Amino acid sequence: CSIAFIATMAISGETLQERSKGKDVRTSNIVAAKAVANAVRTSLGPRGMDKLMQMPDGEVLISNDGATILSKMNVLHPAAKMLVELSQSQDIEAGDGTTTVVVVAGALLDACSTLLSKGIHPTAIASSFMKAADIATSAMRAMSRPVDLTDRESLIAAVNTCLSSKVVSQNSDILAPIAVDSVLGLLGDDASTAINVDLRDIRMVEQMGGTIDDTELVDGLVFSKGSTKSAGGPSQITGGKIALIQFCLSAPKTDMDNNVVVSDYAAMDRILRDERKYILGQCKKIK
Repeated sequence: CSIAFIATMAISGETLQERSKGKDVRTSNIVAAKAVANAVRTSLGPRGMDKLMQMPDGEVLISNDGATILSKMNVLHPAAKMLVELSQSQDIEAGDGTTTVVVVAGALLDACSTLLSKGIHPTAIASSFMKAADIATSAMRAMSRPVDLTDRESLIAAVNTCLSSKVVSQNSDILAPIAVDSVLGLLGDDASTAINVDLRDIRMVEQMGGTIDDTELVDGLVFSKGSTKSAGGPSQITGGKIALIQFCLSAPKTDMDNNVVVSDYAAMDRILRDERKYILGQCKKIK
């Protein structure tokens, strides 16, 4: 449908009406969407180029993932924002093809501009696209194969295909099995009955140092903060127990702000000794 904007301006006592026709609005939308598609077009495929982006805080990000690139772009045009949301929806639903959907949408809009220039009505173009989408969906379903979640090797091969266009493609032999095993671990014993999986149950912990080859899958909990070795804490415990404590292990404090004035070192030592004694008593009760 066409959208018309009417603006009234008073110049020398006269009222002028400026009308922006629907044709101009459609052209503006197509140009903005094509600009976004062209921005990520060169990052498509295994030979796609990486994008170097600088964040407002000065951080530098290198990526060729369409959803990541578009999410970091400051897009203002409504039509261009729709392509950004399209890429994000594809990332949530399929996890791959974020660049492809944007490039395909840009190519379709480019074809629309050619059809519009020939005088074809936008409604006829939209209905034809809907029919073409139904035919394409039927063709895809005819050539598709159901995914067997018990066939681990096929799943790893599919993940390797997804990683072929990423920066870590050369480490796909390490990352692909980790990705497959982490998702299969959430499906339970009977993976054939699973319908969906919540990827928020998988946590990625980043550590400074090392290489991608040091990446490993931990079936359990990983805390980013390690033990305090300087205080004499153990660095490794075999067969240990984990306690989930909902209060702070510290000396008691009053509800109101207060100040304690200590006049000599003996009183300071006594306060610190009582605090350690109180915390040690808490630890003994937990143990």
